[in-house]
Amino acid sequence: MTRRLDSETRLTVVIPCYNEEAVLDALAERLGAAAARWPCQWEVLLVDDGSTDGTWAKMEQLHRQAPRWRAVRLSRNFGHQLALWTGLQYAQGDVVAVLDADLQDPPELLAQFFQEWQAGWDVVYAVRAKRQESFFKRLAYKCFYRLLAYLADIPIPLDSGDFCLMDRRVVQAMLQTHEQEPFIRGLRAWVGFRQKGVPYERPVRAAGKPKYTLSKLVRLGLSGILSFSIRPLRVATWFGLMVSIFSFLVGIFTLVQRIWADQFARIGLGPVPGFATIVCGIFFLGGVQLVCLGILGEYIGRIYENVKGRPHTIVAQTLGVDERSPPGRPPGPS
Repeated sequence: MTRRLDSETRLTVVIPCYNEEAVLDALAERLGAAAARWPCQWEVLLVDDGSTDGTWAKMEQLHRQAPRWRAVRLSRNFGHQLALWTGLQYAQGDVVAVLDADLQDPPELLAQFFQEWQAGWDVVYAVRAKRQESFFKRLAYKCFYRLLAYLADIPIPLDSGDFCLMDRRVVQAMLQTHEQEPFIRGLRAWVGFRQKGVPYERPVRAAGKPKYTLSKLVRLGLSGILSFSIRPLRVATWFGLMVSIFSFLVGIFTLVQRIWADQFARIGLGPVPGFATIVCGIFFLGGVQLVCLGILGEYIGRIYENVKGRPHTIVAQTLGVDERSPPGRPPGPS
């Protein structure tokens, strides 16, 4: 299957932003320079995720200078994934590109994505072959992606972020889901279609500070695992079973030890009066129960969030787009 990226093709570049005032000028310059070589119609959709600096004012300036730079402003900070989800709902292009505002996702790489899309691939995603970040962060990301790949019920590519190019039908398929906490790269894998990874070296931020704190990264990781795997529940079941077997064996040993106390005493294993063993056993079993209840609670909490039926985000203001009816938004669940 081949496609053509020509003057009839419309491309929407979705970029979520949170306090990115310092980098937007550099983003506009590099993206504009890269887009000058694109043979298609293109537009940029910026999503302001409740920024507290001058990000929105900078977006207004970009829109005045070039109307193809459109923007959506959320009423508060909903988080990166929900801001990106909102951008996908408003994206109108035949092809949709996703990248971060901090230029760690180089817009120049999109030209290679276009070649793969024209060759018939529905999703072309970037694979972070090398990262210019601290050793701890690199190790944490590496462990997370491999843990997610092991636990997930579907194949999720290793070291792939949200930076990608998607055909319109892939975006529509993703938007048919109604998860309150969408994990974009997981949903992208879940919908299927023909997908291909392109390795690249992820540079450092062009300006500003990283917005993903440790707590946000942990939450994102939990969202990915809980959204695409029930194995933690099975682990809790097997863990409980192993603890029960261990407790049963300890009980048998204690009984045998009491019956043949003299024989065990000769080898230094005689029964010792006290309650240390009982206390340790209680604390151990109590810890296992709390861990299992915590895993159950995480899943129940996600069910609770999904049944509320609230919108993913609230749009406060738009520039160049119709806020009343996002073109990509499917009807809600009955």
